[in-house]
Amino acid sequence: MASSKNYTEVLIGGKVFTLSGFESEEYLQRVSTYLNHKLEECTNSEGYRKQSAETRSILLALNIADDYFKAKKQGGTLESDIEAKDKEMYDLKHELISVQIKLENAEKALDRMKEENRELQMKIVKLETEMKNNQKK
Repeated sequence: MASSKNYTEVLIGGKVFTLSGFESEEYLQRVSTYLNHKLEECTNSEGYRKQSAETRSILLALNIADDYFKAKKQGGTLESDIEAKDKEMYDLKHELISVQIKLENAEKALDRMKEENRELQMKIVKLETEMKNNQKK
């Protein structure tokens, strides 16, 4: 089921516009807020205000494009970081499994040695008993 198109009125640069899109009204408001912020940022520059309307539009677009490419680069960096962390986590899980296997094998060997020790202790007791019995005869 396709979502319905949303319409919302926004104030951009002191003028009311009706925006439409499949995004939420809240999203459309955030976009207009961002654009107003960029307009204000540019308008605060005296050099910007002295330019023609066409040049101001291009400068505004350049500022927005700059934000876009910086955000895109940051997103790429974050994706690379996530991939590196995923690989590191995979390697650590593999190492953990390997260590768990070694631990299980060491515990089994220890259990075998304990059993062997118990059997040897019993054999010592038996031999000592036999020696005492042989000495009494």
